[in-house]
This record gives sequence, C-alpha cells and structure tokens, in this order.
Amino acid sequence: MLSARVITALVLASGVTAAVLFSPTWAVGWIMGVIWLGGVWEWAGLTRLQGPARAGYLAAFAALMLVLAYWGFDRDWAIPITGIAVAWWALALLGLRAYPRRIPLAAVGAAGPLALLPAWFLLTHLHGNAAQGPGLTLSVLLIVWAADVGAYLVGSHWGQAKLAPRVSPGKTWEGFTGGMLLAGCIAFVASIALQLPRGPFVAVGIAAALGSVIGDLTVSMFKRNVSVKDSGRLLPGHGGILDRIDSLAAATPVFALGLIAAGVSG
Repeated sequence: MLSARVITALVLASGVTAAVLFSPTWAVGWIMGVIWLGGVWEWAGLTRLQGPARAGYLAAFAALMLVLAYWGFDRDWAIPITGIAVAWWALALLGLRAYPRRIPLAAVGAAGPLALLPAWFLLTHLHGNAAQGPGLTLSVLLIVWAADVGAYLVGSHWGQAKLAPRVSPGKTWEGFTGGMLLAGCIAFVASIALQLPRGPFVAVGIAAALGSVIGDLTVSMFKRNVSVKDSGRLLPGHGGILDRIDSLAAATPVFALGLIAAGVSG
C-alpha cells in the first residue's frame, strides 16, 4: 500500500509540475479543470446523488467554470472570489468545531462550488496574471504537498496527541507541526528562487499550509457524515481525486489573499 501511495504521488506530482512550468495558462486551466471535475464528481457522491442527478451536479459545476473562464479572467474577479473563498473556509472551520452535528446533504451539495470552484479559478488566474505566475503556482502546490508529507512522516513516527479525533482520528498535533515546518522550509526556498521577500512569503506559505489542513479536515468531515473512508478509488494508495485536491482547494485562496496583502499579486 505504501509503495502504491508513493508511486502514485510521484507520477501525479511530476505530471502536474511539468504542466505548470511548461504549459501555457489556457492548457493549465484545462488540465486543472479536468482534475477538479473529477473531484466534483466525488463531492456529489458525498451528497448521495446518483445517476442523472449526479451528472447534473457535475454539468452545473462545469457551466460555472465556463462562465468564469469566459468572463472572470478578463475582469477584476480575483479579489472578490478570494474573499468569498476565504470566508467559506472560515465558516468550514466553525463547522469542524461543531462536528459531530449532522450535516444536511443539501448543505454539502451547496458547499461544493464554494469549496472547489475558487481554487481552480485562482490557480489559473495566478498562473497567467502574476509576474512570476508559473513559479508562484508551483510554490503553492509544493507547500501543500510538503504540509501533507511532513504531517504523514512525523505523525506516523511520533504522533500521539490527536488533532481532531472526532473528524480524522489519525491526524496528530505532532504531524501537524511537522507539516507546518516542512511547508515553511519549502516557502523559504521558493522565496529565494523567485527573489521575493523571504519573511512575508514564508508567512504566506505557512498560512496556506494551515488552510490546507482545514480543507483536508473539512472533506474528512463530509466523508464521515455519510460514513465513507475515501471519496473514490481512482488513485492507488490515495483514494479519490477529492482526497488529493481538498487541501489545495482551501490553501489556494489563503495563498492568493496573502500574495495580495503582500503586494505580489492582484
């Protein structure tokens, strides 16, 4: 199982990294869009939608993506979308504190576009509109991956104190700390590579890593709400696509807000 997890992670990370660094923004948007729609399909499963209803949910989300692709990238939509997304994840954090209160499936369905759509838009917008777009886009990906890897390595060896036992019993404060430290190190290296102010960029990176934890826990909460372990079975050793993009969905708006505050991107 571990070998499958590592191989899958390396293949996915290599493919996404190559796309971000060497593809034009329109291609990155399409590639990310396909990945995101896979996550949306699995999110619909968390609402117990089946058959035509599930396909309709996916089609509605795809229509929203087309609206943003057609109008959003040429207008000043990034800042309001960032604000909406950050507000949603702050609300999700409150929901985590209230769990195990039962979550209506209709509310889970309504939350899907708020949780997933902004991250796809902001990743694509960042790639094409910032002075160092591909580098910044790769940075947030690496920060999220580092937070996940650091948490897994430290937590599996030294984890004792439970982080959120009612939502995800396997996560520990020790793992959380390891993830934050590794994410901070990656942000520091990225700040050097991109020639950005180190202190502010590391702070933005750690904030994004914190957001990634909220995203991961939120989807874990929704999975537990319907008594499923993984969102899907497509990725060997990882579960579904949503299990891989949930952290990024929350981290990206936080990262974008930090860049805006630091004057790096608008």
